[in-house]
Amino acid sequence: MRVLFLGDIVGSPGRDIIRSLLWDYRKSNKIDTVIANGENSAGGSGLTPDIAKELYGSGIDILTSGDHIWKKKEIYNFLDSTDRLIRPLNYPNGSPGKGSTIIEVENGVKIAVINLVGRVFMEAVECPFRRARREIENLRNETPVIIVDMHAEATSEKVAMGWFLDGAVSAVLGTHTHVQTADEKVLPNGTAYITDCGMTGPFDSVIGRKKEKIIDRFLTQLPTRFEMATDDVQMHGVIIEIDGQTGRALRIERVQAK
Repeated sequence: MRVLFLGDIVGSPGRDIIRSLLWDYRKSNKIDTVIANGENSAGGSGLTPDIAKELYGSGIDILTSGDHIWKKKEIYNFLDSTDRLIRPLNYPNGSPGKGSTIIEVENGVKIAVINLVGRVFMEAVECPFRRARREIENLRNETPVIIVDMHAEATSEKVAMGWFLDGAVSAVLGTHTHVQTADEKVLPNGTAYITDCGMTGPFDSVIGRKKEKIIDRFLTQLPTRFEMATDDVQMHGVIIEIDGQTGRALRIERVQAK
């Protein structure tokens, strides 16, 4: 089976390229299911129910998120009402929504998706390593095909998670930094890995925002309103080929489309 995972969708430019490219891309590349990180889809920070539904209509099956999922209050109730949008698993009990989900694709294979958030340079939440292990034990009763979105700042934390879960899941895919890395590989025990899938959004920018505004902030250290960039919009992510019977990844390749 072939799974397309898209890096952080940033604002309306990211949504626009998804709408224009994704359905044809799915067909031409024989994609069975599409997962995408959607936490920056609303104006570059956060997600709303209407935008989530728009992304489903554009060809995305499951949306993952991260620390910015809480920016729009209207998403809270929506998280409790859907199986197609998940928040990080390792937020405290009582947080809206859930941190994993299972869907069945057209060929009858079930795919589980887990969302984690890192702790290095980020909020103090539950240990993503221990929390992931407990969740995987439950999910493997349903399916061996498990995709993990590791939404984290530190490269070391993502790499460590890949090795920690090698052989227990089909893929550990990094998000959050918006810059695609060139370290995609299948680890020795069959887990596909990449430190960051990149960004789906405007690349004539500083990680999605207008260059001038970000540079001014670095030069002056004064509060600056970060505005969305609009040019050189690209869709970045990875395609993973997975054995649906064993859950082992067979291949991972980077995607850069426009």
